[in-house]
Formats: sequence, C-alpha cells, structure tokens
Amino acid sequence: MYSRMSCTPRIPRPIVIPLLVGSILGGAVAGCSSGKGANPGGSGGAGDAATDAADASAPTLSRPWDWTSVVGTGQSLAVGQMGQPPVTTTQPYGNLQLSTAKLPWPVDPNDPMLTMVPLTEPIGRPSTTYPSSWPTNIAGETPHASMADQITAMAMGADGRDYIGVHSEVGENGQGIVYLKKGAPQVGVNGHAYQATLIEIQAITRLATAMGKTFGVGAITVTHGEADAGNLNYETELYQLWTDYQADLSALTGQTQKILMITSQQNAVNDRAASTLAQWKIGVYHPGDVVCSGPKYQYPYYPTDHTHLVTDGYRQLGEKYGQIYFERVVLGHDWRPLAPTTVERTDARTITVHFHVPVPPLVWETTFTPPHQLTAEWQAGNGFELRMGATRIAIASVDFAGDDAVVITTASDLPASGVLLDYALATDGQAMSAPFVGTLRWGLLRDSDPFVGAGTQLPQPNYAVAFELPVP
Repeated sequence: MYSRMSCTPRIPRPIVIPLLVGSILGGAVAGCSSGKGANPGGSGGAGDAATDAADASAPTLSRPWDWTSVVGTGQSLAVGQMGQPPVTTTQPYGNLQLSTAKLPWPVDPNDPMLTMVPLTEPIGRPSTTYPSSWPTNIAGETPHASMADQITAMAMGADGRDYIGVHSEVGENGQGIVYLKKGAPQVGVNGHAYQATLIEIQAITRLATAMGKTFGVGAITVTHGEADAGNLNYETELYQLWTDYQADLSALTGQTQKILMITSQQNAVNDRAASTLAQWKIGVYHPGDVVCSGPKYQYPYYPTDHTHLVTDGYRQLGEKYGQIYFERVVLGHDWRPLAPTTVERTDARTITVHFHVPVPPLVWETTFTPPHQLTAEWQAGNGFELRMGATRIAIASVDFAGDDAVVITTASDLPASGVLLDYALATDGQAMSAPFVGTLRWGLLRDSDPFVGAGTQLPQPNYAVAFELPVP
C-alpha cells in the first residue's frame, strides 16, 4: 500500500495553488548544528586559506538591532493554557522580557517600575480570573522562551554570535480576533491586546535607548483560531491585523524592516474550520508578509479536551516557530510549510497531489495512531479525505510518486465533477492516542527535515498543513 512509485503520472488539467513555492533550504534549516564563525583575525596569509574558505561558506545572518522583538497574540494556546508546570524557568542566553512589576491596567510605558528581565516561563504575569488580559494574562508555559532560545542557539551555531530576542505575549484566553484587533471593543477586561502591544513596544524602545541598545520588531506570532472556527472573514481580519501592526509598530521603533507574521493552524475545533484553512491560505496569498508554520496536530495535547497543548507541546511549537523565524527573518530564506501546490485527476480512480516539501522526501509518520479508523471510506487515507458534498468517497490506497507527490486511488470511479480533496479536516470522534494523547484531526504525511529542538531535543519534521482543494 505504501510502496514508492517509480515515476510521476501524466498531468492533465491540474488545479494549481496560486503560489508555487520555494527553494529547499540548506545549512541551518535543519537545526542547531554548529557552524563556523567569521575569522576574527582576517586573512593573514597562505596559512589561513582553508579557514577563509570555510568562513566564506558560512551563512550571512541579519542582525539589524541589538534587541529584536517578537510579539505573541492569540487566545488560550498563545497564553499557555494547561501548560503546567512551566519548565523553561532559566534563561541560558541573553533573551529578555519586559517586567510589568505589579502595575495595573492601563500601564504607562514611561513608568519607572518597568524593567527588562531574563526571558523565562511563564512569560509575564499569571492570570487570576477568566477571562483575562494583559498584563495578567498568562496561564502556563507559552511558546516564547523556547522560540527565543531556539533562535539564539541556531544563530550561535551558524556564526558564533549572540542573538538577543525580546518577547511579549498579549493574547487573551478564549477570545476571538474581534478582541485582538486594532480598535477592539473594551468588554470587561477584554480588548486590551492591541493596545498592550503598543505599550510594551513603547516601553522597550525607551529602555533600549536608555541602555544604548538599538531595537526593532522582527515578528508577530498568532496562536489562535479556535474561537473563529466558523468565521468566514477570518483571513481578511487576520491580514488586517498584520497591516495595522506593520504600520503602528514600525512608527514606534522607526524601523524600515518588514515585520513577519507567523501563524499556526488550529486543529481542534470544527470540521473543515474556516480559521484552519485561512491560517494556511493567508501565507499563500501574502507570502512576503505572513507564513504558516504548519499544523499543531503533531504535538501532545491535554488529555481531557484535545484542544490545549501540554508543556512539552508548547515548547515544541516554540521551537518550530524559532526554526521558521531563523530561516525567514535571520537568513532571509523563503521558507514555506509542507503544503499542496497542484492536484490532478490522473485517471478514473486516481488523484495525484504535488507538494512543496521543505526537506524531501515525503514519508508517512509511523508512530501516530492512524486517523479515521472509525470511518470505513477513509481508513486507508492516512489523513486524506475525499467527498462530494456530504457523501464520502472511499479511498483504496495512498502511495508516493517520487519525493514530492502522493497518489490517491479510490475504490470506485470518481464522480465527473464536484469532488473535494481534504486533508486532516474532519473527525469521526476518534482522538490520536499514540505516541501521546493528541487532537481529533490529524494526518500522517510529513517531510524528512532532521531539525531537532534545542531545548526539548525532540525531532521536528514538517507535517502537512490541513487543506481543502477541488479535484478537476
């Protein structure tokens, strides 16, 4: 069933995704292996030729500022709900966060009580009620300390120099994008997130200047989407959030470098959720501004709700964010997730899907519980789902075609039109149970990225995004 095919089938009338992405990234894309730094003594003679040649091959890292900010926003997974106990409680590098002491909302960015402290978890101050908001909005271990430490580890491995990240998290547990955006309604304690970001960036800019440090914003992470699972306007609202942040944060810091938004897919709420698809598509339609890190179905979840991650899940998510940030912001590479690029009907019972694969070849994850074992038509699909409207189409097998394509064979002839190919978008009530308790929607398709997280020391290949495409 899983044999690798020897050739790629012919391609009649493919459906083409608008962005056919990118170069396969080399070097530091794989992880934190040590690299050789610049020769501190310069080129002194023939004896230095080998060293100079090695140094010339080292990647060029972008460090436009002494301190680089990453602002996180979102809902419960952004603030570390169920991420207890926090374990990233020491800072191995020079990464920082803003301490708000015991100051109440609204915080004055010029308050002398505001200070810079080492970045540890839980980042910021714990929430005392539900709902909550910044500056008392953190529920447990967030992705931030692991993200910052991953970036620094990769930078030091590449050229031996430090990279100081300054991280903030302004998410509001349980709240939709209506409370995260610019001009959000103030309902009780909610609606502070955007204003809180401006307060933090103003305060950190002031403190950096006082310490003789340059400062700018490198990225925004958006760990969100469960509350907007049915919001058909989510992609537009998410891009407007990026647009507003880009304008307002750049005005505060004076930077000209564009701010990257990193999204991740929610896989917990609603079949074929609008937010899940938007979190992938926004990076397709706005590739210079936003990148989807991929799904979150590959991480361990809290066992009774299959929605929130546990501490190690948040750490791994942070490390994946860190890897992507390093590739996109520090190295300037066009990193993209494992995602489809074309789909075609190759004969009456065969569909071929081509993928952008960050690190070929495609493989099946063998340690996960197979999905859809309660749905006879999709048991053999490894996460692929075929349907026409509400009618499921039986999948007989899924196989590889070369390093970057999957061939799906159906049990009977395909309908002439109206066929939809989904991946990791529906549940039959079964949850992933091995090698850990997981979410309700997942698949087995991944790439061969050897990346290993700096803190967890766990491998993290790239798993296929959840998607939906029409079959021509």
